[in-house]
Formats: sequence, C-alpha cells, structure tokens
Amino acid sequence: MLKKLSLAAFALALVASPLAAKDNPMVGGAPMLTTKDIVDNAVNSKDHTTLVAAVKAAGLVETLKGKGPFTVFAPTNAAFAALPAGTVDTLLKPENKEKLTAVLTYHVVSGKVAAADLAKLIKDGGGKATIKTVNGGSLTATMSGDKAMIADAKGNTATVTIADVMQSNGVIHVVDKVLLP
Repeated sequence: MLKKLSLAAFALALVASPLAAKDNPMVGGAPMLTTKDIVDNAVNSKDHTTLVAAVKAAGLVETLKGKGPFTVFAPTNAAFAALPAGTVDTLLKPENKEKLTAVLTYHVVSGKVAAADLAKLIKDGGGKATIKTVNGGSLTATMSGDKAMIADAKGNTATVTIADVMQSNGVIHVVDKVLLP
C-alpha cells in the first residue's frame, strides 16, 4: 500500500532525499551540467554507455539534442544488462532499428516533468499517474515510500534512482530497469 503524504511533504522529501538533484549532479562519475543537452551529458556518464550506443543506433541523437523540452527515464548499463541474454545485441542490429526506436522513445516524455511535477500528478491521480510517452504508449508512476516507481505496459517496474538531472533541453531521471512498450 502506498504511504500517503501531502504534496508539500512529498516534494520536501524528494528535495531532501539523496536522490534529488543538486547543482551539476554526478551521474556515472561525470557532472551533469545544466548548460548541456541530454545527449552531451549522457555521453559523459559511464553508467549510460549502452543507452548512448542505442540512441546512436536508433538515429535519435539529433532529436534528443533538439530544443525539447524532454523528460527521459534513462536506464543504466546494469538495467540493459538485466534484460534476457542477447536482447541488447539483437536490438542494436540495423534490421531492428524500428523496434529499438520504439523501446527508446518509450522512455521519453514530451515536456519537462520534474520530480515535483511527477509527485503532483501522482497525488492528483489518487496514488498513481499515467504518463504518455513520445512513442504513444503509457507509463504508470507511483510512489514506494519516497521513491518514484515507473511501470511499463508489461508490468515491469523501474525505480528512479537519481531524480531531476536538469539539462538545457529537459530533465533526466535515472532508472534501474529498461521499460518495454
């Protein structure tokens, strides 16, 4: 059962949480600079090399370097490694570009959805919020204590491990699982 918090208490918990972003937070051993776009920051994170390779293979670099704003639920290398054996290699093949693009764009929301915005959506939704992704699918956001949880259409649930990594063209929330449409 979800713990009920007032919006103010939840937002305060997120800000006070070690998961909340600080000025130029470190992700994957690199500072994430608010003056850089999503791609330029992600390429510096040692925890997101698989995601960066996938974005390049799908031809999404220019899109994610665009004006946006975008919200990206960014899976770590460990999240990709937890997929069934061979999944990533198969997705990265040129003949699977359409499927790879569908998976990646399922992690992207149009607009900038910061942790406080997500908290409000969850509260307003009675404990859960449905978020439309740019590929047309939906994600479901809930809370488990002070952690935001993002569930995909297949019932897999990712935890936001680092929230509010601000970018010049949006925000990244680091997640510990790959979400599947």
